[in-house]
Amino acid sequence: MPQYKQFPLADTAEGLTEADILNWHVKPGDEVKVNQIVVEIETAKAAVELPIPWAGVITELHVEPGQTVEVGTAILTIDTDPGGAPAEAPSPNGAAAAPAPAAEEEMKPLVGYGSKTVTAKRRARKDAPAAVTPAPAAPAPAAPAAPVAPVAPVAPVKGGYVPLAKPPVRKLAKDLGVDLHTLAADGQVITREDVQRAASGPEPAAAPAAAAPPVSTVDAAGERRVPIKGVRKATAKAMVDSAFTAPHVTEFLTVDVTPMMELRERLKKSPAFAGIKLTPLAFAAKAMCLAAKRTPDVNASWDEENQEIVYKSYVHLGIAAATPRGLIVPKIRNAEQLSLPELARALSDLTDVAREGKTAPGDMVNGSITITNVGVFGVDTGTPIITPGESAILAFGAIRDTPWVVDGEIKVRKVLQLALSFDHRVVDGQQGSQFLSDVGMLLADPASAFIL
Repeated sequence: MPQYKQFPLADTAEGLTEADILNWHVKPGDEVKVNQIVVEIETAKAAVELPIPWAGVITELHVEPGQTVEVGTAILTIDTDPGGAPAEAPSPNGAAAAPAPAAEEEMKPLVGYGSKTVTAKRRARKDAPAAVTPAPAAPAPAAPAAPVAPVAPVAPVKGGYVPLAKPPVRKLAKDLGVDLHTLAADGQVITREDVQRAASGPEPAAAPAAAAPPVSTVDAAGERRVPIKGVRKATAKAMVDSAFTAPHVTEFLTVDVTPMMELRERLKKSPAFAGIKLTPLAFAAKAMCLAAKRTPDVNASWDEENQEIVYKSYVHLGIAAATPRGLIVPKIRNAEQLSLPELARALSDLTDVAREGKTAPGDMVNGSITITNVGVFGVDTGTPIITPGESAILAFGAIRDTPWVVDGEIKVRKVLQLALSFDHRVVDGQQGSQFLSDVGMLLADPASAFIL
């Protein structure tokens, strides 16, 4: 006997409450294996591919790409025993029913995403006849009874059976003002095409309403409108919360980094850096880790609930990365323990994964301090907003050939600007200035790392 299970949207270990469906990797009728990727979702932090914990045949997809779904909502139905005896009639909502549905069905969490379970209530149809409900103890498949015969064509009469149509089709009908009870689908499930034909016909059941806007629309005035969701929605909330919670102070420093750039050219030829992309940002990251030892306030956080300042013995360094889906801040864990070659490799790997949209949600939480490389866009500096939960962020500007006074003479030097924003509840001006000065000193004279 076929065994039907519903696959719920699970919390991907980041306190997820909802997610957007990006792409389906399967369709009804596809056979899948355990842990096969079936769907790609976009959470508030990144795109995530979800595997299914069962093998079987996909019977129905309950949501379409672009829809926002709450955690715990069933997004597909799978038959885990497709080779069994014929199942009973499909339920009027279009999904096949098990021979003896229980009042509740336990939906297990996604494999590899914790032990949380979600219980979905199976609601009875409001207007369904009692005779359609299967008996608690079904007879053997060899002796089917009349009440469990296949459901007849939907009767287009209000107050009778609910028309057979998937949820996306029902939503389309509602948006277009089409009454599903007026559609005769020749005994088949009502499709999107049926609804669209009814909406464009000479006498639709109701005056068509404006269709729901697609992902991006352009109006008559030439304005393009895009729904706020996913990474953009999360970034906006985080920036507003930070800007109106933490009192920001920003300080600036211009630094001659010619010695750092000369050292970089020498190290690139060293066997220790073979196959490693050594960027100026790696030097800045190393300098921040060293300077944080002397000024631990910048690597602390403000705990409003417990009224405590939390000083961290580790540096989980956040790297602000621009991706096609928006700004994300993945972390390099325990960056203070890494050598310069290890830090350079970690930076390269982190940015490559971020640009591909494959950063794991767990890699974007619980940072301690952040650096943002605005120089890669040719920008000299800025006033960065602190990442929520942290106390400081450093903006690393573009390195330019600039006239600079050296030993009383004007020479062309490699110069950049640094900008440090810090939370004035945690970091006083003295500590912020000291940290910024230390980072500048390390970049201007890398040998000073031995004395800091």
